[in-house]
Amino acid sequence: MSAVPNPKPAGSNPYAPPRARVRDVAAPVKSLELAERSTRLGAAIVDGLIFFAMVYLPMIVGMVLSAAGTAEGEAPGGVMFTIGMALTLVGLIAWLWMTLKQMKETGQSLAKKYFDIKVVRSDGSPASLGNLVWKRNVVNALLGVIPLYGLIEILFIFREDRQCLHDKIADTIVVQA
Repeated sequence: MSAVPNPKPAGSNPYAPPRARVRDVAAPVKSLELAERSTRLGAAIVDGLIFFAMVYLPMIVGMVLSAAGTAEGEAPGGVMFTIGMALTLVGLIAWLWMTLKQMKETGQSLAKKYFDIKVVRSDGSPASLGNLVWKRNVVNALLGVIPLYGLIEILFIFREDRQCLHDKIADTIVVQA
């Protein structure tokens, strides 16, 4: 005759109530109002301008100053070029830190915060930072090598659900914050 295994570990209280692992139930989601197309466009433009000012502008200034120094007899790639590239790197790191911090906390880019819109999952739950970065940005950028992909991707916003292709890929929507 075989012994019946004891489902309780040795030393546990036989009179303790049963335990179950239960995930927290998400709070009921308020009705989601999709962001206007023009607001999303404005946020995208402002995000691009912020990136330009923090990353490309120092690079351009460094290159111009380097070219001016080269014209005056300085060796190419001199001090001014190095300073410009260092400022570019500092700007990129600062932009990444500010943007990723904001996205992780609120689901908003810097401009989306200003325009009072945010990205959430299509069921209304918060979108994870990984989902926002990888699916909405990296995968979309890789698909950008396909001719006309960028145009087609953006034209998806004119559908009733207002989701661009990168929103479809990441299962996200942009709503009023």
